[in-house]
Amino acid sequence: MTLSSVLPRGHRKPPSRRSARRFTLADPLGALAILSAVAVVALWVMNQGGPLSLTTPDRAMGSLGLLTGLLASDLMILQVVLLARIPWVERSWGHDLLTRRHRWIGFASFWLMIAHVVLFAVERAVREPAATLDALVRVFISDSWMLFATVGTILLILVVVTSIRAARRRLRYESWHLIHLYSYVGIAATFPHTFVDGADFHETWTRIYWWSLYGFAFAVTLLYRIALPAWRSLHHRLRVESVITEAPGVVSITVKGHRLDKMKTASGQFFIWRFLDGPGWSRGNPYTLSAAPTPDRLRITIKAAGDGSERAARLAPGTRALIEGPYGTLTARRRTQPRMLLIAAGIGITPMRALLEDTPYAPGEATLIYRYSEDQHAVFADELRTIAARRGIELIFLPGPRRADTSWQAAGPAHLDDDAQVLRNLVPDIATCDIYVCGPPAWLTAIRKAVRGTGAHRDHLHTEEFGW
Repeated sequence: MTLSSVLPRGHRKPPSRRSARRFTLADPLGALAILSAVAVVALWVMNQGGPLSLTTPDRAMGSLGLLTGLLASDLMILQVVLLARIPWVERSWGHDLLTRRHRWIGFASFWLMIAHVVLFAVERAVREPAATLDALVRVFISDSWMLFATVGTILLILVVVTSIRAARRRLRYESWHLIHLYSYVGIAATFPHTFVDGADFHETWTRIYWWSLYGFAFAVTLLYRIALPAWRSLHHRLRVESVITEAPGVVSITVKGHRLDKMKTASGQFFIWRFLDGPGWSRGNPYTLSAAPTPDRLRITIKAAGDGSERAARLAPGTRALIEGPYGTLTARRRTQPRMLLIAAGIGITPMRALLEDTPYAPGEATLIYRYSEDQHAVFADELRTIAARRGIELIFLPGPRRADTSWQAAGPAHLDDDAQVLRNLVPDIATCDIYVCGPPAWLTAIRKAVRGTGAHRDHLHTEEFGW
């Protein structure tokens, strides 16, 4: 373990009592999401009679099949909205939190969809025990729009299976992302049978309500995932200016563009990048800014971990770049405390380096803890020392392999078993800090646990996970 203290911390301000969580326009979205599920249940009760529809086995199966199908559809729509990249939602909740909720809602929707399929299959089998196979063929293939719904269901099952962590580890990011896009096709394929066969959509107002849900999801996806990124890419005219090797397998790419300040990008944010360098350009990859944005330049730093990142190292100056973003809330806008503590592992140093460069703070008010496996992988070490000398930052470098899979520390004679105590020793006034953390998923889990153990308030912890 090596410890490098550049300047003393100096005078401390009293801790702020402001909360890091503020009310924003995005907050009502959570209430609306709950209300949409309540509305679906109310719709079922009004049209199916609620518990009164559960009088016989076949009626019970059919009625519960409708309810689970309605709820599954409602949650699928909510999934789409959560990751539609609506700017004010992204700024309020952050991409990491939205992604986690998207995943939880996705699995809930999946199991409701499976229950919907099974319940209707059982209902037909109970009604026609002598011709069960023919009944199943009708309900899943022959009936109006049911073949589309079956194909859509298969696509959604494929997406969910590949979203399980064990499956994701075996896939390249580009392959997983391409498969994930089929969820939109799956949702679209299941849509027609909902209206044609749904017993709950015979009244005009129910059709208007359901069309409005689907229409809103389609509109925000079209606007914020396609139209706005296309306009920004055309307007800002981004092209690769330089590609510089920072460490083995790590390159920094500087992109030059027109009036980039109009995007109001902040250090700590990321974009989805596509470089027009040949076949495969359409598959976007998320990369965080590694330097403070300027009116005409953005810099990202990429570690080779897949096809897209490996190709980035071979980009030629002048290559056109397309962007989606900026996204992410790991920015100075979230500061509420008098001090900043930044903790990074590996390539997670990229947003921290940008934050240190242009965030307003006085000498002695910022500390960086940087963990990396070997000295040759210490990306930006010299740049960090230069910034630290200029701005009065305390640098703490922790080289070496991790002590254990459940620990954030580096192995070595100076380590302690108590991860939280190590943080308290390194930063005694951690309770007065906004804590910014970025790194791989397992390490991030360990550091979150350690931060909680120090007694720091959870609203003061801001994280970004470098994983998928």
